[in-house]
Amino acid sequence: MIRIIDLFAGIGGIRMGFEQAFADDEPKTVFVSEWDKYAQRTYRANFGDNPPIAGDITKIGENDVPDFDVCLAGFPCQAFSMAGHRRGFQDDYYGQSRGTLFAEVVRICAAHKPEVIFCENVKGLTNHDHGRTFRVIVGAFEEIGYKVFHQVLNSKDFGVPQNRERIYIVCFRNDIAPERFDFPTGAGKPSTIADILDPAPIPSKYYLSDTYLRALRAHKARHQAAGNGFGYVVRDLDGIAGACVCGGMGRERNLIIDHREHSMIPTTNIHGEINAEDVRKMTPREWARLQGYPDDFALPLADTHIYKQMGNTVTVPVIAAIASNVRDVLQTSGLL
Repeated sequence: MIRIIDLFAGIGGIRMGFEQAFADDEPKTVFVSEWDKYAQRTYRANFGDNPPIAGDITKIGENDVPDFDVCLAGFPCQAFSMAGHRRGFQDDYYGQSRGTLFAEVVRICAAHKPEVIFCENVKGLTNHDHGRTFRVIVGAFEEIGYKVFHQVLNSKDFGVPQNRERIYIVCFRNDIAPERFDFPTGAGKPSTIADILDPAPIPSKYYLSDTYLRALRAHKARHQAAGNGFGYVVRDLDGIAGACVCGGMGRERNLIIDHREHSMIPTTNIHGEINAEDVRKMTPREWARLQGYPDDFALPLADTHIYKQMGNTVTVPVIAAIASNVRDVLQTSGLL
């Protein structure tokens, strides 16, 4: 049996990828921490409540965390994201510094000394503050006895049609650390947006109103006149999506044209009429597929919450591919 803890768990994407890779080793998640109540609801809907989800990790003592072999930690990325203000260690969010929450991972792992620490974050982490932020993070893990490997990977190389670059950090305890660790270069067959579409008819609420579509075009034209590239994007069905991101223009930068039959009768309050060009947003389930979640993964909340969660989560097939290589190291070390 391999024991896992899931810190900053979100909706459980990192856990899912590791459980897939370690399926033959009786993976058991012994501790979960996530403070967002909506993410907790989606997590429980898919993984149950055993162990129960702990809240704010800063309020949990090291000795209150059971012993474990692998630490999974998708510590908050907004402090380092190009889409945010990139304030790093100075970032404040409801009285907490999201940029220093990785220190909670260090604190808990320093006390328990697991074999492996796995983290995921935005690509911008590597060059934030001219690289000093990332050097601090790597140095902290090295100081508590770990050898650190990292690589930027793109989700589009792992069987999902999404252009999403993220950095993945794998830390092995020094006594078992290999001389080198090879990150996977890809996995799965290439796919396109057409491969992840819901069956028709798509509910009319996902089709933009003509008024809103005109507003998006005017907004984009203003930005183009100013010399920048902000604005909505319509993706080709035989191409791939941009990164799923929450908030702002996230959904509008992944619009598609879907000419399949659908109702033109609005089911929500809209200004104007449903557009005649068949421009629509992708559905929450389609976003889940862009992130590699299986169709039996429950999406129990309102669309707004699911879009946010899918924008914040990881691409499961990327995690599973890295975790498989981690497993190879543990097996070589005689720990499995």
